[in-house]
Amino acid sequence: MKIWKGYGSEHSMNLVMIGEFKEVRDAEEAKRVIDKLIEQVANDADMDQENTVPQDRFTDAISELLRSVNVYSLAPAELEQFLYDVRVSVESNKVVITTDEIDVSAFLKVLLDKGARVKVYSAHDYPDTGYGR
Repeated sequence: MKIWKGYGSEHSMNLVMIGEFKEVRDAEEAKRVIDKLIEQVANDADMDQENTVPQDRFTDAISELLRSVNVYSLAPAELEQFLYDVRVSVESNKVVITTDEIDVSAFLKVLLDKGARVKVYSAHDYPDTGYGR
């Protein structure tokens, strides 16, 4: 008899990202920016026949949105991250993001651009924090 041992990393991260802001209104603004990006990227993906986001350029709508929210650090290839299953909430002056994905640089950049101090960890390793699944 053979026993096979394996590990699959897909959708198992249980990642928690907490952006702490100086003011509650700053956290609310960061959440608003993330929500707008999620909505626009989803709209752009729906318009694309292959239901994907272009990896090499911004759409006109995304370019306009990024200018309007004053976020200039994102790369076109990172936009796909806004299509992931991600939960974003505001708790006082904190934005809490939880996901099973590991590729979250777009969310990190938005939080940093908006003035957050950011903590990122796996809730598998820190289950007593009250975040994650």
